[in-house]
Amino acid sequence: MSFLELAKKRYSVRSYTELKVEKEKLDLILEAGNVAPTGANAQPYRVLVVQKDKGLASIRKTANIHSAPLALIICSNSKEAWVRSYDGENLSKIDGTIVADHMMIEATELGLGSLWVCNFNPKILRTEFSIPDDLEPLHIIAIGYTDKKPLSSDRHDTTRKPLNRSVFYEIF
Repeated sequence: MSFLELAKKRYSVRSYTELKVEKEKLDLILEAGNVAPTGANAQPYRVLVVQKDKGLASIRKTANIHSAPLALIICSNSKEAWVRSYDGENLSKIDGTIVADHMMIEATELGLGSLWVCNFNPKILRTEFSIPDDLEPLHIIAIGYTDKKPLSSDRHDTTRKPLNRSVFYEIF
Protein backbone atom coordinates (compact mmCIF):
# COMPACT_ATOMS: atom_id res chain seq x y z
CA MET A 1 0.00 0.00 0.00
CA SER A 2 1.31 3.47 -0.81
CA PHE A 3 1.92 6.04 1.91
CA LEU A 4 -1.06 8.13 0.76
CA GLU A 5 -3.34 5.07 0.89
CA LEU A 6 -2.07 4.30 4.39
CA ALA A 7 -2.52 7.90 5.56
CA LYS A 8 -6.09 7.93 4.25
CA LYS A 9 -6.80 4.64 6.02
CA ARG A 10 -5.90 5.99 9.50
CA TYR A 11 -8.73 7.49 11.54
CA SER A 12 -9.50 8.27 15.18
CA VAL A 13 -10.71 5.03 16.78
CA ARG A 14 -12.98 5.41 19.79
CA SER A 15 -14.03 1.79 20.33
CA TYR A 16 -11.60 -1.05 21.04
CA THR A 17 -11.72 -4.76 21.77
CA GLU A 18 -10.04 -6.14 24.88
CA LEU A 19 -7.43 -7.92 22.74
CA LYS A 20 -3.92 -6.88 23.79
CA VAL A 21 -1.45 -5.48 21.28
CA GLU A 22 1.26 -8.04 20.57
CA LYS A 23 4.83 -7.20 21.66
CA GLU A 24 6.07 -7.56 18.07
CA LYS A 25 3.59 -4.91 16.91
CA LEU A 26 4.35 -2.62 19.84
CA ASP A 27 8.06 -2.88 19.05
CA LEU A 28 7.41 -1.85 15.42
CA ILE A 29 5.29 1.10 16.55
CA LEU A 30 8.04 2.26 18.90
CA GLU A 31 10.64 1.83 16.14
CA ALA A 32 8.52 4.01 13.84
CA GLY A 33 8.63 6.73 16.47
CA ASN A 34 12.36 6.26 16.88
CA VAL A 35 13.05 6.92 13.20
CA ALA A 36 10.87 10.03 13.09
CA PRO A 37 12.73 13.20 12.15
CA THR A 38 13.46 15.73 14.88
CA GLY A 39 15.11 19.14 14.66
CA ALA A 40 18.91 18.66 14.32
CA ASN A 41 18.22 14.99 15.22
CA ALA A 42 18.10 16.07 18.88
CA GLN A 43 15.42 13.47 19.74
CA PRO A 44 14.09 15.31 22.81
CA TYR A 45 11.07 13.01 23.18
CA ARG A 46 10.37 10.20 25.62
CA VAL A 47 7.64 7.58 25.27
CA LEU A 48 5.99 5.96 28.27
CA VAL A 49 4.32 2.65 27.36
CA VAL A 50 1.21 1.95 29.44
CA GLN A 51 -0.56 -1.39 29.04
CA LYS A 52 -1.25 -2.73 32.53
CA ASP A 53 -4.68 -2.18 34.06
CA LYS A 54 -3.36 0.03 36.87
CA GLY A 55 -1.63 2.42 34.46
CA LEU A 56 -4.59 2.54 32.08
CA ALA A 57 -6.84 3.37 35.04
CA SER A 58 -4.44 6.18 35.96
CA ILE A 59 -4.75 7.63 32.46
CA ARG A 60 -8.54 7.43 32.68
CA LYS A 61 -8.39 9.82 35.66
CA THR A 62 -7.65 12.60 33.18
CA ALA A 63 -8.32 11.36 29.64
CA ASN A 64 -10.77 9.23 27.70
CA ILE A 65 -8.83 6.51 25.90
CA HIS A 66 -12.02 4.61 25.05
CA SER A 67 -10.94 1.34 26.70
CA ALA A 68 -7.84 0.97 24.52
CA PRO A 69 -5.56 -1.78 25.87
CA LEU A 70 -2.43 0.26 25.13
CA ALA A 71 -1.56 3.92 25.57
CA LEU A 72 1.64 5.76 24.77
CA ILE A 73 2.35 8.97 26.64
CA ILE A 74 4.62 11.15 24.53
CA CYS A 75 6.70 13.66 26.48
CA SER A 76 9.39 16.08 25.42
CA ASN A 77 12.33 17.84 27.03
CA SER A 78 12.57 21.40 25.73
CA LYS A 79 16.14 21.72 27.03
CA GLU A 80 17.25 18.95 24.65
CA ALA A 81 15.43 20.27 21.59
CA TRP A 82 16.83 22.29 18.74
CA VAL A 83 16.02 26.00 18.92
CA ARG A 84 15.67 28.15 15.81
CA SER A 85 18.17 31.01 16.08
CA TYR A 86 16.04 33.60 14.29
CA ASP A 87 13.17 33.71 16.74
CA GLY A 88 13.97 31.26 19.55
CA GLU A 89 11.32 28.75 18.44
CA ASN A 90 11.88 25.53 20.42
CA LEU A 91 10.98 22.44 18.40
CA SER A 92 10.32 20.07 21.30
CA LYS A 93 6.53 20.04 20.83
CA ILE A 94 6.83 19.72 17.07
CA ASP A 95 9.31 16.86 17.43
CA GLY A 96 7.01 15.01 19.84
CA THR A 97 4.09 15.48 17.46
CA ILE A 98 6.01 14.05 14.51
CA VAL A 99 6.95 11.03 16.64
CA ALA A 100 3.29 10.52 17.60
CA ASP A 101 2.18 10.72 13.97
CA HIS A 102 4.78 8.16 12.84
CA MET A 103 3.59 5.75 15.54
CA MET A 104 -0.08 6.14 14.59
CA ILE A 105 0.67 5.52 10.91
CA GLU A 106 2.66 2.38 11.81
CA ALA A 107 -0.20 1.18 14.02
CA THR A 108 -2.54 1.59 11.05
CA GLU A 109 -0.24 -0.43 8.80
CA LEU A 110 -0.25 -3.19 11.43
CA GLY A 111 -4.07 -3.38 11.45
CA LEU A 112 -4.49 -1.45 14.69
CA GLY A 113 -6.57 1.59 15.45
CA SER A 114 -5.32 4.67 17.22
CA LEU A 115 -6.56 7.86 18.80
CA TRP A 116 -4.53 11.00 19.35
CA VAL A 117 -5.56 12.39 22.75
CA CYS A 118 -4.57 15.93 23.68
CA ASN A 119 -7.34 16.70 26.17
CA PHE A 120 -5.81 15.76 29.52
CA ASN A 121 -4.48 17.39 32.67
CA PRO A 122 -0.67 17.19 32.54
CA LYS A 123 -0.45 17.53 36.33
CA ILE A 124 -2.42 14.32 36.81
CA LEU A 125 -0.21 12.43 34.34
CA ARG A 126 2.90 13.83 36.00
CA THR A 127 1.72 12.66 39.42
CA GLU A 128 0.35 9.25 38.36
CA PHE A 129 3.43 8.28 36.34
CA SER A 130 6.21 10.12 38.19
CA ILE A 131 7.04 12.13 35.08
CA PRO A 132 10.20 14.14 35.78
CA ASP A 133 9.99 17.93 35.88
CA ASP A 134 12.17 18.30 32.78
CA LEU A 135 9.63 16.39 30.64
CA GLU A 136 6.40 17.91 29.36
CA PRO A 137 3.53 15.49 28.60
CA LEU A 138 2.41 16.33 25.05
CA HIS A 139 0.14 13.55 23.78
CA ILE A 140 -1.50 10.29 24.68
CA ILE A 141 -1.86 7.81 21.83
CA ALA A 142 -4.50 5.14 22.46
CA ILE A 143 -3.89 1.98 20.42
CA GLY A 144 -5.70 -1.31 19.96
CA TYR A 145 -7.93 -3.42 17.77
CA THR A 146 -11.15 -1.67 16.81
CA ASP A 147 -14.46 -3.44 17.32
CA LYS A 148 -16.26 -1.37 14.69
CA LYS A 149 -16.17 -1.28 10.91
CA PRO A 150 -13.29 0.98 9.79
CA LEU A 151 -14.13 4.33 8.24
CA SER A 152 -13.87 4.54 4.46
CA SER A 153 -10.63 5.91 3.03
CA ASP A 154 -12.80 7.88 0.61
CA ARG A 155 -14.19 10.00 3.45
CA HIS A 156 -11.47 12.58 2.85
CA ASP A 157 -13.15 13.56 -0.42
CA THR A 158 -15.99 15.12 1.58
CA THR A 159 -14.51 15.79 5.04
CA ARG A 160 -11.42 17.75 4.02
CA LYS A 161 -11.12 21.21 2.56
CA PRO A 162 -10.09 21.12 -1.08
CA LEU A 163 -6.36 21.65 -1.65
CA ASN A 164 -6.96 25.03 -3.27
CA ARG A 165 -8.14 26.38 0.10
CA SER A 166 -4.97 25.30 1.90
CA VAL A 167 -2.17 25.27 -0.68
CA PHE A 168 -0.75 28.32 -2.43
CA TYR A 169 2.04 28.66 -4.96
CA GLU A 170 4.81 31.22 -4.78
CA ILE A 171 2.77 33.89 -2.90
CA PHE A 172 -0.37 34.05 -0.74
